[in-house]
Amino acid sequence: MFNPACDVASLYIHWPFCPYKCHFCPFVALASHDEYMEQYHAALTKEIRLYGEYAQKRPIETIFFGGGTPSTYPSDLLLDTFGILNSTFELAENCEITLEVNPGTVTPEKIEAWTKAGITRLSIGVQSLNNQVLTSLNRHQKAADVLELIDAAAPRFEVLSIDLILGLPGISQQEWEELIQQVVTWPIKHLSVYFLTVHEDTPLYYGVARKKINLPTDDAMVTTYEWTACMLERHGFMQYEVSNFAKVGYESRHNSVYWKRLPYKGFGMGACSFDGNSRFQSEKNLMSYLNSVESANSMQDLTKLSIVAETLTENQVWIEQLMLGLRQKNGLAWDSVYKKLSHSELMTFEAKIAEFIHLGYVSDNKIRFWLTTAGRAVENEIVVALLQ
Repeated sequence: MFNPACDVASLYIHWPFCPYKCHFCPFVALASHDEYMEQYHAALTKEIRLYGEYAQKRPIETIFFGGGTPSTYPSDLLLDTFGILNSTFELAENCEITLEVNPGTVTPEKIEAWTKAGITRLSIGVQSLNNQVLTSLNRHQKAADVLELIDAAAPRFEVLSIDLILGLPGISQQEWEELIQQVVTWPIKHLSVYFLTVHEDTPLYYGVARKKINLPTDDAMVTTYEWTACMLERHGFMQYEVSNFAKVGYESRHNSVYWKRLPYKGFGMGACSFDGNSRFQSEKNLMSYLNSVESANSMQDLTKLSIVAETLTENQVWIEQLMLGLRQKNGLAWDSVYKKLSHSELMTFEAKIAEFIHLGYVSDNKIRFWLTTAGRAVENEIVVALLQ
């Protein structure tokens, strides 16, 4: 079971409800289930309270509300959740509290409630400003919704972050460049650029498989990614992770917990947790989740929630350290490699690094090695090659 005595300073809270489900979405998300919101909220807050009875008491540094669409969380219920969080945990004075927001689901009343709750950071799912492309992917928002939200939220929150998707079908190179040139003028401090990933069993996957949807080539995506990173840096958004850019001092502290392999506790349907040694994922079926929490009377009872519980082997830890280390701007310390590999393995590893340096994908100062911008564009391929 998750070790409640581990040094957890970060919480993830999953709100699975969505007004619709995008065609590219692989997440634990439910459309047309709003009638379960109150019942889910009751289970979610019960799970938080039960965990809090056993958890080590230390200040919570980051809280992240993800989804689903957390901006659909009814304001009275969300404020109740914050009341429970504040009575269950000690929140650090500078606690970073992030809420994921979809344009088109926000009202002035919600912004007022989020401010009252103490949310410091909005992560806004912009993805694109092309209304036709968004509609084709079943994303029911308009460019006007995004601009209205940015204007309304900027004076109220310390940090606005936006998400964009690179490689959406129907977006030309020129249109993408115009999008980047526009967003860098917005009052935002953080920006995430994700490569479009085609996940199995999504409408996008079937559209591509049937050749009804054409995607950009890998080479085109890499070129666009490199151009984007250069343009963002020119406007003060420094790249600190493969997909993430920020004004100095506004990097996501919560996401850094994941990349640094620090413990975190997740609450809610499908939420993941990590105690430093083992990873867990909660029940992804709504009714099973509700039934498990409603029948629980202790932290021990909550072990029934985990559908995945895995204690990592030394090799799995090494794979994660390599993969997550190379995702970050500072890369990996050579000392950590020396501790993990035998002499023969190290010789092979060093030869591969030398090859990637020659190709312009890796830089090395003999203390650390890290990916260049070109290398970050093909990070997955590099990691696979290094692990072979």
